[in-house]
Amino acid sequence: MQYDSKNIALNNRIMAIKITDECINCGACEPECPNNAIYEGGAEWRFSDGTSVKGMFSKLDGSNVDADAPQSPKSMDTYYIVSDKCTECVGFHDEPQCAAVCPVDCCVDDPDYRESKDELLSKKDKMHA
Repeated sequence: MQYDSKNIALNNRIMAIKITDECINCGACEPECPNNAIYEGGAEWRFSDGTSVKGMFSKLDGSNVDADAPQSPKSMDTYYIVSDKCTECVGFHDEPQCAAVCPVDCCVDDPDYRESKDELLSKKDKMHA
């Protein structure tokens, strides 16, 4: 597995990506996400958006939610990444595409979320059955 300065392995765990408040709201990241895990500030999101998820979906915290139920925005002012949908582009690309296209480098590692490559591939398979 390759890593660059934006994709750091820690004890064989990959750090998730978050968008910082330095975001200039250019929107370059949103269409690049293969999981539709990036949303504009203030926008509601759904697990079914851009995925094949239907019915009940198990979130990272173990709780279940209706895939079509609108979820509250994670940010009101800037674009944000839904960590429950983000796979770091594992299984799609060699590096997170949001970080690759961000003109201000505000797509950075999120130390609050760590998943192994196998966990990310499993998440990808679960969302794109």
